[in-house]
Amino acid sequence: MINCTIQVSGGAASLMVLNSMGQNTVLLSTAYLPNLAYLSRVLNADTIFLERHENFVKQTFRNRCDILSSNGKLSLSIPLVKQADKELISEKRISYAENWQQQHWRSITSAYKNSPYFEYFEDEFKPFYEKQFEFLFDYNFQLLQTVLHILRQKKNFEFTSEFEVQSSLPDFRHLSSRQQAEFETRSYYQVFSDKFGFTPNLSCLDILFNEGLQTLQLLK
Repeated sequence: MINCTIQVSGGAASLMVLNSMGQNTVLLSTAYLPNLAYLSRVLNADTIFLERHENFVKQTFRNRCDILSSNGKLSLSIPLVKQADKELISEKRISYAENWQQQHWRSITSAYKNSPYFEYFEDEFKPFYEKQFEFLFDYNFQLLQTVLHILRQKKNFEFTSEFEVQSSLPDFRHLSSRQQAEFETRSYYQVFSDKFGFTPNLSCLDILFNEGLQTLQLLK
C-alpha cells in the first residue's frame, strides 16, 4: 500500500486508480439519515463515492428512514416532486406541499427526548427541519456531514460522473434498499427496548441519541 493522500474528481478511471493504490474506498447511494449498515461502511472507509447518476428508486432508504417510537418501528418518508418516470437521484426535488418537516421532527423528538444524548445533539439536527432544501441528494449529504461532525470524523467524499452497473469499487449501493439483510452489530441501549427488545439497523439517529460518541466503538 502506498501511504499518501489522493484527491480525485470522480469517474470510472479515477475509481480504478484509487482501488489499485490500496485506498479503503466504497461506493454508496444516497440515504436519508442512513441506517447502521450504511453508517458502518462510511466510518470504516477513507473515501466514499456517492452515486449521483442512478435513477431514483421508490420505496428505499434514499428518502426514508426507520426510528424506534413508543409504538415500535416507525418509518419517516420525505415526499418528493414527481417530474418524470425516470429521474436521476441528483435531480429529485423535495416537495413541501405538506408540512413533513414538522411531522418528522415531532416524531423524532417524541421517540428520543428521553434518550441520554438527545439534548446534546438536537440543535445539530433541528435546523434540517426548519430550512427548506431543494434537492434530496443535497439534503441527505448535509445530514450525513452533520453526523460525521458529531462523531468528529473527517472523510473524503467524491461523486460519480456516470452510472456503472458493475463498479470496480466495493459496491454497497444496495444498502439504500429496504430489502437488505439485517445488519449485525452489538446490541446497545434503546429507549423502548423494554417493550420491543433490541431493534437492529435503525437510522443512525437511534444510536447517536442513545450512545453518543460510543457509536464509533460499536460500528468501527
